[in-house]
Amino acid sequence: KIEVLLAFGGFFVMVALEARKVKGSILWGILAVTAAAVALDITKMPDGVVSMPPSVMPVFGKMDFSGLANPNFWIVVFSFFFVDFFDTVGTLVGVTNRAGMLDPEGRLPRAREALLADAIGTTAGAVLGTSTVTSYVESASGVEQGGRTGLTAFVTGVLFLLALFFSPVVSIVPACATAPALVLVGIFMMASLKDLDFSDWTNFVPACVALFTMPFAYSIAHGIEFGIISFTVLKMLSGKAKEVSPIMFILTLLFIAKEIFV
Repeated sequence: KIEVLLAFGGFFVMVALEARKVKGSILWGILAVTAAAVALDITKMPDGVVSMPPSVMPVFGKMDFSGLANPNFWIVVFSFFFVDFFDTVGTLVGVTNRAGMLDPEGRLPRAREALLADAIGTTAGAVLGTSTVTSYVESASGVEQGGRTGLTAFVTGVLFLLALFFSPVVSIVPACATAPALVLVGIFMMASLKDLDFSDWTNFVPACVALFTMPFAYSIAHGIEFGIISFTVLKMLSGKAKEVSPIMFILTLLFIAKEIFV
């Protein structure tokens, strides 16, 4: 299909521009594929440029607490918490590592503030009636273009708000234009594999389990889950149980219980 060819072409354009150190390589690639899609009549030009976003009033503040006494309610809450929390942690660590901002021990600086911001966004999204708000690993594309401060996130947020009023223009961009950008972001993130200890299989294999589970399960959280489980199991079977912290043991038991009972 022509869309597949455009996606491949867009990917090679982005990689070539990135190799030439061109700022905004991903954006230029998306624009090039979008222009080609318009020329080939794959995507249609909108009737207008500006439109008002739909009202949130039909879903704003429509919270229902009638299920608090139902055990199934808490299973759903735990499931959402699990996915959102570990998606956020995985994204924060991955993007921060790519930016070279982890401390010497590999820990996330100011993790409390970052998780608090995500929690506030999730809570506000629930009140507004939106789907779960979470951090996006696509932020790595901003890091690759030099974004390192909160100003980057602030400007991105403002542009997202403005995009609400320009949805007809945004709708021009086809999936074949954004798909290669996501692939390139994944390649950016894979650069961290060089930091793995390939000589210790009890560290290397769990990392591979997490790496391959994420795309197949379509979830960062599930990748982290199975990575932690395999890490703990392999350490114990290899006689290296002392290298597993109590928190890792607890998480492993919780994850196994989740897979069995939830």
